[in-house]
Amino acid sequence: MSMGAELIVSVSGIRDNTRDAAIEFSAEMDRRGVPLSLLVAPRLKGKYRLLDDPRTQDWLRTRQAGGDALVLHGYDQADTKRRRAEFAVLPRHEARLRLAAADRVLEQLDLRTRLFAPPRWTASAGALEALPEVGFRLVLGFTSIIDLERNSTQRSWVYGIGDGARAEPWWCRALVSGAARTARRGGVFRLAVSAAQLGRCGPRQAVLDAVDLALVHGAVGATYRWEPCAAGRAA
Repeated sequence: MSMGAELIVSVSGIRDNTRDAAIEFSAEMDRRGVPLSLLVAPRLKGKYRLLDDPRTQDWLRTRQAGGDALVLHGYDQADTKRRRAEFAVLPRHEARLRLAAADRVLEQLDLRTRLFAPPRWTASAGALEALPEVGFRLVLGFTSIIDLERNSTQRSWVYGIGDGARAEPWWCRALVSGAARTARRGGVFRLAVSAAQLGRCGPRQAVLDAVDLALVHGAVGATYRWEPCAAGRAA
């Protein structure tokens, strides 16, 4: 059994038509003692607005109160130039405007967070500069977790299904084997799945298998989190 291995499971794309799949999956994680990190965006494709979806708002608040983490996952996830993800190529000013707008919506809904995961886990240099200006403290990249206040980086890959990541059977198998390998060596296994993929039997089972295997090898369920510095806490 490994020492110090962590399992961080995140769910993105939570909205009116994927909420039930997310609810069922969260019940599976509760039975395993694994908290979730819920990636939330104020707007999604198809003119979806979280402001107009009180049932999803209520569920997110309930999960947060129960120990799940909330993570801002973009403003509207619209592709920018050259079909790149929303924050992949934005200059600082434009990134700041989008971050501030998203932050205001989540604050209005009592869902505010200081954690940020850019869509498809890719943020431009401008976005990274803008994040602390809007009050964000932790940014989650594809290969790293960056503490913006401490200017420190923890190397850790995301194994994802959906939300721009693969969902083919061979990738699902690779994800399961990656869970065992990462947990055995005591690392942080970051597992990300879109709520839409949780509605499909194959991807959902792959995620459950990966979680179970990580737990068998001694990983402990955790969420994305940020602790203030001592000086910051005093201030």
